[in-house]
Amino acid sequence: MASSIFSRNYLTVVFPPNGEQWRKMRKVLKSEILSPARHKWMHDKRTEEADNLVKYVYHQSLNGSVDIRSATRHYAANVIRKMVFNKRHFGQATHDGSPTAAEEEHVAAIFLSLKYVYSFCISDYYPFLEGLDLDGHEKYVKEAYKMTNKYHDPIIDERIRQWQQDDGHKEPQDLLDVMISLKDSNGRTLLSSEEIKAQTAELMLAAMDNPSNAIEWAMGEMINQPELLKKAVEELDRVVGRERLVQESDLPQLNFVKACAREAFRLHPIAPFTPPHVAMSDAVVAGYFIPKGSHVILSRMGLGRNPDVREEPLKFKPERHLASGAEVVLTEQNLRFISFSTGRRGCVAATLGSCMTVMLLARLLQGFEWSAPGGAEKVDLRESVEDLFMATPLAARAVPRLPVHLYQAAV
Repeated sequence: MASSIFSRNYLTVVFPPNGEQWRKMRKVLKSEILSPARHKWMHDKRTEEADNLVKYVYHQSLNGSVDIRSATRHYAANVIRKMVFNKRHFGQATHDGSPTAAEEEHVAAIFLSLKYVYSFCISDYYPFLEGLDLDGHEKYVKEAYKMTNKYHDPIIDERIRQWQQDDGHKEPQDLLDVMISLKDSNGRTLLSSEEIKAQTAELMLAAMDNPSNAIEWAMGEMINQPELLKKAVEELDRVVGRERLVQESDLPQLNFVKACAREAFRLHPIAPFTPPHVAMSDAVVAGYFIPKGSHVILSRMGLGRNPDVREEPLKFKPERHLASGAEVVLTEQNLRFISFSTGRRGCVAATLGSCMTVMLLARLLQGFEWSAPGGAEKVDLRESVEDLFMATPLAARAVPRLPVHLYQAAV
């Protein structure tokens, strides 16, 4: 999951990130939006989008090449839209599960915002420069946020109106309903419309980048090492078989598939550094004295690719995560690399992010045989000069490997 929307000064157009509001929203997220009970409640919506992924890739495969970047990003977008709005589509649905033009625009706006959430901004360190937009970022973020609001706000405003008309007598159907229906200890509405809109944008930003980036890289690395593809598929055939699609209940038994996703997080983080955190008091961490007020930034690449602690740190080796013999998880509490962070300010949606990531990879591997496109021997795994995404969006040849009725049954 991505960093908080509140980590950028120019995103305070949402609402000011004071400590009281941060604590309030984090409490709402942990106890009401992303709680274990709510995660279970949302199971069917996630499964529906995993089915739609299979349908979409199946239709793409009939044309020869599959745009894996598009498939992974829109899967992540579909899941969070379905959980928040109870709908995948903005506009008319497509017959083959592919994204509409509106959904393409929505995802592009989200990723543009994310690009600048992670980027260096001089006004973060010299607040008196705020508003001058010396980096040129504010213009692009405002445009992206305006585009996001174009799709979110009408849905949110209409839903709030419906709840007010029904006087609270309806049952929540999605996370937006949950946010609208929350009450404080005095029975008053807990979240304002501005806070609901801000939290909705936060959920969208947080859900799309990590799963889609990790699995695009994992697929590229595994296509270049066919023995890894073979081992992962053999595990899927052993645990799940070929007569049904992999389900969330199967994921605990898919240790090698999870190890591949975990290795992608280690080797190919979404950004070089974490967003800055500020030390609220003097502290000593790992023997280093950190004065109060210091900005603390962790190097994701430095942790994950450290040659002093990792053998062949630049090689994609999922086996390194299987050494303990325990069940593989994607979270990393000891910060040997960063997947969902840790601690009091760590990602509150690690369970959702892990589930989305592994299900995405498992469905792609189970449903199709993969190879480099156009007769090429290898996939180009160069990093972009602007970020840590692949320099060229991953495209690959996919051949369906399951009974046809499983693709036709996908909604």
